[in-house]
Amino acid sequence: MKTIIIICIAATLSILTVAAQTTTENELAYRAEMQGTAADGYTPFWMVSNRYGLVPLEASNSYLSAGGFYSGRKGNFRWGAGIDMALVEPRYKSVLLRQVYGEAAFRGLHLMIGSKEEYVSLWDRELSSGDMVLSANARPIPQIRLSIPDYVGVLGAGWLQMRGAFVAGRSFDKDYLRYAVNGNVTYVDDILWHYKSLHFRFKDRQASFPLSFELGFQHGAQWGGTSTNPRIGKQPQSLSDYIRVIFGMSGDEQATVSDQINVLGNQYGSYDLRLGYSASDWAAHVYHQRYFEDKSGMEFINGLDGLWGVQLDAPAAFPWIRKAVFEILETRHQTGPFHFIEFDHNAHPGIGGGNDNYYNNGEYSTGLSYFNRSVGSPLLSSPEYNDNEVLGFPDTRVHNLHFAVSGDISGEFSYRLLLTSMETWGSHHRPYLNTKTGISGLCEVSYRPARLKGWTFTAMLAGDKGDYLRKKGVGGGLIISKRGILAIGRSR
Repeated sequence: MKTIIIICIAATLSILTVAAQTTTENELAYRAEMQGTAADGYTPFWMVSNRYGLVPLEASNSYLSAGGFYSGRKGNFRWGAGIDMALVEPRYKSVLLRQVYGEAAFRGLHLMIGSKEEYVSLWDRELSSGDMVLSANARPIPQIRLSIPDYVGVLGAGWLQMRGAFVAGRSFDKDYLRYAVNGNVTYVDDILWHYKSLHFRFKDRQASFPLSFELGFQHGAQWGGTSTNPRIGKQPQSLSDYIRVIFGMSGDEQATVSDQINVLGNQYGSYDLRLGYSASDWAAHVYHQRYFEDKSGMEFINGLDGLWGVQLDAPAAFPWIRKAVFEILETRHQTGPFHFIEFDHNAHPGIGGGNDNYYNNGEYSTGLSYFNRSVGSPLLSSPEYNDNEVLGFPDTRVHNLHFAVSGDISGEFSYRLLLTSMETWGSHHRPYLNTKTGISGLCEVSYRPARLKGWTFTAMLAGDKGDYLRKKGVGGGLIISKRGILAIGRSR
């Protein structure tokens, strides 16, 4: 740990000591977008998922979104702000504040306050099924984020680079939960969030050596808040409690019995690894995300659980296949079916300490979700898919195969295809008598006419089949978007 701290300090100093320039640049960009869908049943899975919680699960929906984004720069200093709102139907409240934030940066150091759609995962934003810790599936959680978002050199411009983030956030879905959740279900609202990450990359930035290697970790936690069960009430949320959360420590005598025995709050994370090979006009990556929720997962006792993937960035000579991804999401092991260490080992082989029950927690019954959408991988279907307005993730033991490809049909037309085979055993706590299976797919074609600068027209067809999803559908949609620059200035 001391070595990591020294490396972080050295990298930060190397960022801060670069001389500033004097050129000032200002830009005001805008984005306007509208979408309409029609579906039989519910909106298909891949038309809803990884859209930052914008698209409703209810069929035949629409939205109109518009936003403005200011950015300025003077030498090595950068600053910006943005606001993005949408009118969505059908929805519990039609007006949605998608993004509102302010930010500032000096060299590689970045500070953001507010709610912003930022994608921080190592996995491909367009084609991956989704990061298991922090994906693009749910609405962005309002937060204060201090980060080094892009890799920077450690101790100079050598082969070792790093990036990382430290985040404190808070949920604002209290009114929504009161509206959407079965009145007999108790939960914690006004939840506080913690997230941090640190990744290292070994890469020759002069591109003379083709191999690269990335490894690091993510750590997240839900904590604090107030339970709707008056016997539990307000959860510990002092500064000392936050320090316990940051370091993964158990709660004090003010915490619930479970949080005193284990750790304070609902904590989770992952080890991330990616190996890459880059040639002059193509690249390939293999990667693995080892998900964990307790010590057994951190010590690699949860079998092959996690996300396994391969990505190919095709040569420029093959524009019709620009990128392809194949992933396996495996979560069946979870360190075995037993949570407690003391049990009959002769009758039931295994070490115990299992039944990790990913994304679920006893006190935080909303699980790893925000506005009922999974904050992690959407393939562990979100609470929004549950029947009877109940919370949590019933399908935590899954084996899913995901294939995705994108490319250019011509200079103005591009496409994206997603196809996912799904299978679930329920959970160790509540297994299914028979496994549930399903297939979800998406075909998307985008048209960007050269004569209409900034305009994009996207047509979608998607569908779900099988009993994996409790709410599924078949349908299509159309997205029309316009992006541009309203003003730009440059001075010395």
